[in-house]
Amino acid sequence: MSDKKYIFDGKATLEVDHINAYLFDGPDIFVESRSTPLCDVPPMGIGNKPIDGGNYLFTPEEMENFIRSEPRSKKYFRRWIGGDEFLNGKVRYCLWLGEATIEEIKSMPLVEERVDAVRRFRLSSKSAPTRKLAEKPTRFHVENMPSTNFIVVPEVSSERRQYIPMGFMTPDVLCSNLLRLIPNATLFHFAILESSVHMAWMRTVCGRLESRYRYSAKIVYNNFPWLTPTMRQYFDLLSVAERILAVRDEYADEMTLAELYNPESMPDDLRAAHAENDRLVMSLYGFDESMTELDIVTQLLLMYEELSNGR
Repeated sequence: MSDKKYIFDGKATLEVDHINAYLFDGPDIFVESRSTPLCDVPPMGIGNKPIDGGNYLFTPEEMENFIRSEPRSKKYFRRWIGGDEFLNGKVRYCLWLGEATIEEIKSMPLVEERVDAVRRFRLSSKSAPTRKLAEKPTRFHVENMPSTNFIVVPEVSSERRQYIPMGFMTPDVLCSNLLRLIPNATLFHFAILESSVHMAWMRTVCGRLESRYRYSAKIVYNNFPWLTPTMRQYFDLLSVAERILAVRDEYADEMTLAELYNPESMPDDLRAAHAENDRLVMSLYGFDESMTELDIVTQLLLMYEELSNGR
């Protein structure tokens, strides 16, 4: 039997000395699931999971018709953002009744009908925990509603993208469980997460849905090695993060995030802003600009191992 080892990358066949668990010639370091971040960064959680049978979710037209028939329901509607809405610019709304009193709900017959429909939907489930949720039909199975601006990360994103589009949301928006949420995150965290360094890490350790990236808190985010910047580096990263968001805003009326981050249609000025962000983050990590993605991942795995051993 031959001792030769080969890696096929779809374009070429490489003869290597060793193949690790991530299928490249690198150290035998395997990233384990963690419930909290390895470094001192804000925790990441999932968005809201209603388990409502669709009774609390509305298109704009459906919401307008509902409010027309039930005017007092207007104050209970919130913008609803899931992965599809975030990436492709679709608009939906959620009827959020978690803080409404029984008296308030009973004063709105059409709203009460929705609550009863959710109760029946949950009671019909084969899952005992879901049937238990029927006792509180106005509450969600998972509730995550930050009180300040927060970063959102799509759980699933196309493998064709150089960067997973991430963004900031305001507290008036409700996000679904198809987004990952980072409350209390800053432009500094955004800059690092949107960098080629973090994307290299993500591409290596993340799960996949078919071939698409599946971003997780416990594997990707919680294990990523963060470094503390100098004051100059910190403010440079804030500046370039603002530039990325500003360029996106310039195209907001004509292109969705999915279109902006399509390799074939990504605007040159957005690509340039990301390239500058990549350069700054590479410098922060002490990485030479000539390093390949595998070189970067190898160094990140070694940093991860050192940080893990120190915990």
